[in-house]
Amino acid sequence: MRERPFSVLWLQSGGCGGCTMSLLCAESPDLMTLLETAGIRLLWHPSLSEETGAEAVGLFERILAGEEPLDVLCVEGSLLRGPNGTGRFHVLAGTGRPTIDWVRDLAAAAGTVVAVGTCAAYGGITAGGENIADACGLQYEGTRRGGALDGAFRARGGLPVVNVAGCPTHPNWVTETLMLLAENALAAEDLDVYQRPRFYADHLVHHGCPRNEYYEYKASAEKPSDLGCLMEHMGCLGTQAHADCNTRLWNGEGSCTRGGYACINCTAPDFEEPGHAFQQTPKFAGIPIGLPTDMPKAWFVALASLAKAATPERVRRNAAADRIVVAPTVRPTRKG
Repeated sequence: MRERPFSVLWLQSGGCGGCTMSLLCAESPDLMTLLETAGIRLLWHPSLSEETGAEAVGLFERILAGEEPLDVLCVEGSLLRGPNGTGRFHVLAGTGRPTIDWVRDLAAAAGTVVAVGTCAAYGGITAGGENIADACGLQYEGTRRGGALDGAFRARGGLPVVNVAGCPTHPNWVTETLMLLAENALAAEDLDVYQRPRFYADHLVHHGCPRNEYYEYKASAEKPSDLGCLMEHMGCLGTQAHADCNTRLWNGEGSCTRGGYACINCTAPDFEEPGHAFQQTPKFAGIPIGLPTDMPKAWFVALASLAKAATPERVRRNAAADRIVVAPTVRPTRKG
């Protein structure tokens, strides 16, 4: 039994705030009920707390002085190092100090540091293009270790930065990570190669996708709104993306592919710079360059050819339509 509530401080840096918006959609129970039930105390959040200005800064200073224990520092949004390494593109209001400096100091005082969202984890959208702001993640720059904190950084509890990646994150990825940390039940071996919690990152978006019958027969959508598989022509990376979006639905019923949008692999480093339009599938000799995880190219080509040859007329016609145009055959029930 803990002697005090498990304390969490949440800071926002270079990003859109979308992970907070997603977090507020937590259901059954809602966010505040969940935190209270789990014995988690949210010390401060820039969008949810009443304290502002000097009150918030006073809290940060008490933490740094060792007067207020900090179990988890959550950072949402990338860290801005520009211009010229000064960090002054993002100064924490009322302090005159760059936010990145506050994050580094508070990270040293925290039991665990959690990067909430792909921007905080790897740089994300904020680091795309020319990256004039010199944005980076907490412990990564894309796939390279480094970032705002040293690549060798370990928090007081012994863990590297826990990267709850996603753009945005599913609310349950965040709350389950916090609950595991509160119970001292998240270890280094529970993180994958990019330091994402494996409880969601050991899955693929492909798992549970309602378009899987079309995928099996390589019956592909040809344009937006078609029902077919989005991999061959529409840029879907669900067979490569590490997340459980189609088995842990959003808002109780949705996911990108269920809404007709290709998975863009937003939990991965460098997803923001695929080198082509998100809803286009790059190919070589007619074969998608990005193949399903763990599948050799020769196997994919052979299986795809066989699958297309065996495609039922129902599946083929429905794949290129925006609604079911051919229903499954109803077979008489046998008696006796």
